[in-house]
Amino acid sequence: MKLLTITVPCYNSEAYMRHCLDTLLTGGEDVEILIVNDGSTKDNTAAIADEYAEKYPSVCRAIHQENKGHGGAVNTGIANASGIYFKVVDSDDWVDLDAYKKILDTLRQLTGEENGIDCLFSNYVYEKEGAKKKRAMRYTGSFPQERVFGWNDMKPLKLGKYVLMHSIIYRTELLREVGLQLPEHTFYVDNLYAYIPFIRVKKMYYLNVNFYRYYIGREDQSVNEEVMKSRIDQQIRVNNIMIDYVKNWKSGLVPKQKTYMRHDLSIIMAVTSILLIRIGTKESLRMKKDLWKRLKKADLPTYIMVRQGFLGQAMNLPGRGGRKVSKMGYAAAQKMFGFN
Repeated sequence: MKLLTITVPCYNSEAYMRHCLDTLLTGGEDVEILIVNDGSTKDNTAAIADEYAEKYPSVCRAIHQENKGHGGAVNTGIANASGIYFKVVDSDDWVDLDAYKKILDTLRQLTGEENGIDCLFSNYVYEKEGAKKKRAMRYTGSFPQERVFGWNDMKPLKLGKYVLMHSIIYRTELLREVGLQLPEHTFYVDNLYAYIPFIRVKKMYYLNVNFYRYYIGREDQSVNEEVMKSRIDQQIRVNNIMIDYVKNWKSGLVPKQKTYMRHDLSIIMAVTSILLIRIGTKESLRMKKDLWKRLKKADLPTYIMVRQGFLGQAMNLPGRGGRKVSKMGYAAAQKMFGFN
C-alpha cells in the first residue's frame, strides 16, 4: 500500500503538466500519482499521461475518461486511490520539494500509530503571475503546530483565512466513509472538497511549511474574476450545496467544529455575494437576495451567525452606496491576499 495518493486532474494541460508531475515524482516510491486525463481533445495531454505511466510504472498511473469536469476527475482519483492518504494537485500547480519531504516524513511517522490523523494541513502560496511578492496562506495563529490535535485545541480562523483544497491532505478512507461525490461538469467544487468531509474529521495535524504552489495568471483560469462572473450559475450551485449541507451538522459536531464549518460557509457566501454585486444587474441582485434567504430557511442559527458576522454585514450593506463600499472592501482584500 502506498503512503500517499496524489490525483492530478488534467484537461488540455500539455503546456504545464510536466512541471507539476516532475515535482511530484520527487516523493519516490511512497507516492502514487494518478494522472486523470479528463477527456482532453485539443493537445497531447493523453500522450503525456501515458508517457509518465510507462516511464515510472511503480509511481504513475494514467487514467483516461470522458470529460466530467474537475469534480469528476477528483471522484475518479478517490475511487482508484491505493494510498493511505489522499491529495489533489491541479496540473498547473506544483509543490515545494523541501516541504514535500517533510510532509511525507510526517505522514510516515504517523501512519500505524494510535494517534493517526484524519487530515494534515500545510500552507499554500499564491504564485500570481507578475507579482513581486508571493503571499502565503498560513494557519499559525489557529492550529497547533507539529502535533496531533482535535477541534477543542483550535483557535478560530482569522478573517480572510480559510482552508482550501490546496491546504489539505485527507485520510483516503475518510473521504470514502463520508461518501464524497463532487458534482460533475461544475467549476468551484474545490470548495465542497474543503467543506463536506470536515463533519467526520476528528484528528488533525499542521505543518507550517509552504508546500502547495497555487498558480494564478492565465486568462482562462477558473478563478479569473471575469471567468467567475461568466460562470456565476456554477458558483451559486456550489454555494447552495454548502447551504443545504448544514442539516448534516446536527449529528454530533462539537462547537468549534461547527464554528469552523460556519466560517468556511461565510467565506463562500461572501465570494458569491460580491460577484453578484459586481455583476450589478437587477437579476444578479435578486439572486444574491435569494441566496441569503435560502440560508435563513436552511438553518436560522447559522444564518444569524453568518449574516451578523463581518463578511455577512459587508456583503449586505443597503443601497448603491452600500454596494460601492462592498466593492471597495473586496478590492482591498484582493490586493492584500493576491487572489484572482
